[in-house]
Amino acid sequence: MTRSSDFVEEITAEGATSLRFSGDMSIASIADLPERLRDYPGGVERLDLSDVGYIDTVGAWLIHRTARDMGATITGGDDEAKRLIAAVGAVDQAAEVRPPPPNPFIRVLNEIGEATTIAFSTLAGLIGFFGAVIMAMLSLLRHPGRIRWNAVIQRFDVVGVRALGIVGLMSFLIGLVIAQQGAVQLRQFGAEVFTVNLVGRLTLRELGVLMTAIMVAGRSGSAFAAQIGTMKLTEEIDAMRTIGVSPIEALVLPRFLAAIIMLPLLGFYASVVAIIGGGLLSWVELDIPPATFFARIREVVPITDVYVGLAKAPVFGAIIAICGCYQGMQVKGNAEDVGKRTTAAVVQAIFLVIVLDAFFAVFFSWIGWN
Repeated sequence: MTRSSDFVEEITAEGATSLRFSGDMSIASIADLPERLRDYPGGVERLDLSDVGYIDTVGAWLIHRTARDMGATITGGDDEAKRLIAAVGAVDQAAEVRPPPPNPFIRVLNEIGEATTIAFSTLAGLIGFFGAVIMAMLSLLRHPGRIRWNAVIQRFDVVGVRALGIVGLMSFLIGLVIAQQGAVQLRQFGAEVFTVNLVGRLTLRELGVLMTAIMVAGRSGSAFAAQIGTMKLTEEIDAMRTIGVSPIEALVLPRFLAAIIMLPLLGFYASVVAIIGGGLLSWVELDIPPATFFARIREVVPITDVYVGLAKAPVFGAIIAICGCYQGMQVKGNAEDVGKRTTAAVVQAIFLVIVLDAFFAVFFSWIGWN
């Protein structure tokens, strides 16, 4: 049975004041003992535990705190009580409720270093994943019967056909904006007719393919990451490996091929629709008839602009597919990671597309395709 804890004041033969505890020092038996000890006037030199029976962590902390606050020594008690009081005293350290703010310079350096490490590790992962895709493609070329044509054609529909509406609308509006802004600026110099040059060259060479790639990255690249990431969470990919099916051949290659093949077609389609939008605004605002507009397009736009746009499109498609599928394969943990990886896939794809577009611009200018 639990004995209620209590204490009495004693005066030793040396004239020292001692508190003699009795009963069990446990959470169930201390009752109002903490308040009584807190209100004790002090002047105690010893705490005697000779008559204490069972003691738990709460009782040990109460004895340690009383001895600390009163400056008293602890005597008596069995080995278990001494060990527990010593263990409680060892962790009696002041803790800061709010840690001190870190040095701003060190914090910025840490964030830069962490971001740099993540960027290089992701780049290395993308390159390795691209190598795995190329190896799988070479393997399929040696064994064409393993190519999943149904999956490839279904991705053609998802990446290309179903994107025609949104890509066309976006390109049409971009053509309108280019023509309108170009006309406003060129009118100051009486050179409105050069709006045709601006619309034709800018859409066929740069914006048609670039904006299409950005749209496909947001639409299809995110879908690739989310679909494969969800399959990773539900362990479908592990099941495919168990039965001997390569996830890269079954999931990645159809998406990779669809993006490479469909992006040039979508880019050319977007450029044509943007030119139609620019021609419509030129007809309405600049009184340039459609026949004159398109005849002028044929005169001022070199065929190399078409080649430049079409040459960049497959590379952009490969980047979008690789980023989406790679991030999907990296999903682990929970559904929240699917959202993070999907966002990362879109951001990385758009960033790499813009960087490569800048390299292409320098390269084609260097070889004379201006």
